Amino acid sequence: MHKIAYRGADGCALHATVVGEGPALVLLHAGGPDHMSMLPIARRLTDRHMVVLPDIRGYGRSVCPDPARHTWAQYTDDLIRLLDHLDRPSAVLGGAGLGSTITLRTAAAHPTRVDAAVLIGVEDIEDDAAKEAEIRFLDEFAARVAADGIEAGWEPILAQFPPVVGAMVRDAIPRSDPASIIAAAAIGHDRSFHDVTELAVITAPTLVFPGTDARHPTALAEEVVKTLSNGRMAAEPVSFDLHTAEDLAQAVAPAIRDFLNTW
Repeated sequence: MHKIAYRGADGCALHATVVGEGPALVLLHAGGPDHMSMLPIARRLTDRHMVVLPDIRGYGRSVCPDPARHTWAQYTDDLIRLLDHLDRPSAVLGGAGLGSTITLRTAAAHPTRVDAAVLIGVEDIEDDAAKEAEIRFLDEFAARVAADGIEAGWEPILAQFPPVVGAMVRDAIPRSDPASIIAAAAIGHDRSFHDVTELAVITAPTLVFPGTDARHPTALAEEVVKTLSNGRMAAEPVSFDLHTAEDLAQAVAPAIRDFLNTW
């Protein structure tokens, strides 16, 4: 296991951890945790892959306290910059929550750079009214963090998600920069997709683990699989029975391994 540093197009210092050797598999964490949350999954896949675990800008070591620099286009470009830094023309991309959205954005915008995709809980694709509610939700979160700290920002939220989310978020708080966490909430003002039909351009083989909460609805995962030209649904959901990052890894890693062996 070793750490690497690279830069975004805007000069932002970005960081990742690399585990294992072989074809590249990039696993992107959810919004709130950092790269450490994906390490238990990575350790189960390193016998055949070089697993790369970035800290998405704003999280962990990738400090970025400027709200204007938190956009979907910027996150996508950061991922392409990582592949360039690794001198990899393409890779398998995967992610949870926020990371799954970045994976989808990259697969749509840069199809030749994505060999396959793994989505662990697809973030909701909102209509206009739901998008306005998300903006308020994230703005209020940022205000709580600014006033009382990261833990206070998350406290009224985590009960809405599977326990594993709370465990991963709380684990990452000591490694998080409050100003960056506040800035990262500005992503709510950007729009990842307007409609699920926009995903029809994605041709990479894609494995989808359904979410089970309102932010990662099961019905959306089902719709995504139907929309993708080469999508398949995993049998294991991101359920409320999962309590730790190890639980998540135990639930999803076998299906990811099978997928990577067959796509």
